Amino acid sequence: MINKNFKSVLELLETFPTEQSCINHLEQLRWNGNIVSPFDPTSTVYKCKGNKYRCRNTSKYFNVRTATLFDNTKVALRKWFLAIYLVTSHKKGISSLQLSRDLDVTQKTAWFMLQRIRNCFGIDENIKLDNEVEIDETYIGGKNKNRHENKKVDHSQGRSTKDKTSVLGMVERSGNLIAKKVENVKAETLTPEIVKFVKDSTKIYTDEWLGYNGLKKIYDHSIVKHSQNEYVKGRIHTNTIEGFWSLLKRGIVGIYHFTSKKHLQMYVDEFVFRYNTRTSDESNRFNLMLTNTEHRLTYKELINE
Repeated sequence: MINKNFKSVLELLETFPTEQSCINHLEQLRWNGNIVSPFDPTSTVYKCKGNKYRCRNTSKYFNVRTATLFDNTKVALRKWFLAIYLVTSHKKGISSLQLSRDLDVTQKTAWFMLQRIRNCFGIDENIKLDNEVEIDETYIGGKNKNRHENKKVDHSQGRSTKDKTSVLGMVERSGNLIAKKVENVKAETLTPEIVKFVKDSTKIYTDEWLGYNGLKKIYDHSIVKHSQNEYVKGRIHTNTIEGFWSLLKRGIVGIYHFTSKKHLQMYVDEFVFRYNTRTSDESNRFNLMLTNTEHRLTYKELINE
């Protein structure tokens, strides 16, 4: 593996000056000298000419791109590496238009690359939050009052999901954050999600929303009453998760402008990944992303409604 730390785009390009240097780095991260067939992990693997390998049991050929987000794409790995670096290092993300200019590819190609990268940000289902956890919900989709008259949606104020998508967020203080798109913010929807990701020994802090009422039966649950202008009561507050919502919404409004309900979770995962790796340097975050690339998304899957 290349051990050099890079802190800028220039240093990244100097670290990976050729396509072969990218291939060598990927092989080291993915296999660490022990080549494994993506078609049959138990099979013996033969080295072929160039960077190809052959699986003995299936007689199929493969390379380091096979069964990863780089599979079946003609885009050079150097451009993929630069795209991953830009996505993971920019605090609010990068638009497909900007990426297309930076990589000298079409906007359609840049958008597909970004969606493939976001598909690899997925939440680790084994994460369990503990200690002190703040929980809150938010809504993505814009305000009705800002819409053109013929695009306004009746009775969509407050927590209505007619024109907005609800997202549940849980953050352990000085720890990891989890955010999940949910159908609604009723107790029967929120409670199973919270139980799934939060240990029962945890102290939970929320606002007074009715959807959290059942949590007292499971957790040490304290609330702040925002409706009464109460925002901090000793250690009881939801300022951390609300700060994340602010960053997420500024990124969506300022960089992406619009996200569909179908793809929203991938955008949320992108911001969650950056939050959870906030203490890592650029090269460690980049390599962490490269080790989680075995989630290939096809264009057909991406556009299929």
